[in-house]
Amino acid sequence: MKGAKAMGKNLKVHLVVIDGQNDFMGNDDGTPYSVKLEGGKALTSTLPVKGAVSDMKRLAKMVDRIGPKLEDIHATLDSHRVIDVAHAGMWRDENGKSPNPFTLITSNDISNRIWTPRNPNLRQRMLDYARALETSGNYLLIVWPEHCLIGTWGHNVQADLAESFLRWERTQYANVDYVVKGTNPYTEHYGALMAEVPDSSDPSTQLNTAFLGVMQDADIIGFAGEASSHCVLTTLKQVVQNIGKEHLKKFHLLTDCMSPVAPAPGTPDFPAIADQFLKEMSVEGMTLTTSTEFLR
Repeated sequence: MKGAKAMGKNLKVHLVVIDGQNDFMGNDDGTPYSVKLEGGKALTSTLPVKGAVSDMKRLAKMVDRIGPKLEDIHATLDSHRVIDVAHAGMWRDENGKSPNPFTLITSNDISNRIWTPRNPNLRQRMLDYARALETSGNYLLIVWPEHCLIGTWGHNVQADLAESFLRWERTQYANVDYVVKGTNPYTEHYGALMAEVPDSSDPSTQLNTAFLGVMQDADIIGFAGEASSHCVLTTLKQVVQNIGKEHLKKFHLLTDCMSPVAPAPGTPDFPAIADQFLKEMSVEGMTLTTSTEFLR
């Protein structure tokens, strides 16, 4: 990789950043990232990932360091609405109460009307969706806190990273490629390449062949973002399944620029899942590295 410095942009070096957005930002102690406004009001992340703020600060420094070597930056934006399959507003129990955050909803729960969509016309669709998740080997349906709502502060890229993106655009006469995912309210969309259960009527949930093609064409790909247990993990799974094995060696996973979701009562051990998955990606041929070592 040391030759990349001399070659500059003769090599097609790309950076992929998964969901570096405010609502996923957590401090090193696990507390939510918060920004105070005039008048004392604060904007606070709703689904904080412990360590994510530091992850993005390190990533921002790396972008400033290697900016001239980067042909392109791709940044995904998780993009939701209040009424979403993974938000409480979609669901109610027999008493009309919505589920608490981190509630798992199974197909049996829907069949037995423990949880049911507020719109009764969606019951069969949501039952089919939960069953599809359960047979796919992906994460089960979980209710997250409302996050990355379109048009809100939580949807924005974290400030340090956003500033580094702007500096890169201005100095390199280029634009960051923002990849939107998650706008369909009837399926989760962890991975950047496709939704958990693609909707045949909605192309935005199906395989993003354009983004896949860009990664196939690149020579080197730095990969970072939040969270390593969910959207990073799922995107890399989709890459392995679709890109072709010969391309896997070009991926360099910046392990100091990604962190897992902390486990909650009743949920899987997400940090352990993330650690094991990174080891599996190394076996697949990807390189585990850090923001200070990448392209040195």
